[in-house]
Amino acid sequence: MQIQTLVGPQQSALGALQQNLRTGRQGDIIVSELHGRYYETTNSKASFSAANQAGQVTTVGLATTYTGLSLSNPVGSQVNLVINKVSASFPVAPAAAMVVGLMTGYNGTTNVTHTTPVTPKSQFIGTGPAPVALVDAAATLPTAPTLNTVFGFVGTAAVTAVNGVPGIYEDLEGSIIIPPGGYAAIYTSTASGAAGMFASMSWEEVAI
Repeated sequence: MQIQTLVGPQQSALGALQQNLRTGRQGDIIVSELHGRYYETTNSKASFSAANQAGQVTTVGLATTYTGLSLSNPVGSQVNLVINKVSASFPVAPAAAMVVGLMTGYNGTTNVTHTTPVTPKSQFIGTGPAPVALVDAAATLPTAPTLNTVFGFVGTAAVTAVNGVPGIYEDLEGSIIIPPGGYAAIYTSTASGAAGMFASMSWEEVAI
């Protein structure tokens, strides 16, 4: 089957019933966005997010007894979690400089133990469904995680000496998929300051 296209720009009258797809000279289909990048996913009620509602002390490194912000996909779920955005801010300086990133892990038979759950929400505010994913400020991870992505570092200078210290905001563009039994969590190489981290994650849930 062949699809009829037109190479080069074109203009169609409003209300036109038929028009050609536009292509480039290499056979590439040319498209333009109508809405924001995540509109279709959010409008389909498949986009979710969660954030610490209070400052959190983070666990050092790759410990399985974890505090910070973790996202997990229960064993046996029927969706993959596709991570889009991760952010973190540290309003309290740590005792030692620390690397900040995202760590991931997987266990196909044992779930994350949820010690201090965080309530995830649909990004379709007010009427969206509850997500499959679970989020925690404190949890026991069933398998030791590994550092997946490095975001940056935080030094020990007093944040009160600086106006508006920028936070970390990473667009992962769906490049990390958490299958059933998998999890992702904010990584810090040393502990944060007391109540020293706020973080958030957003993700899409895609049926397997």
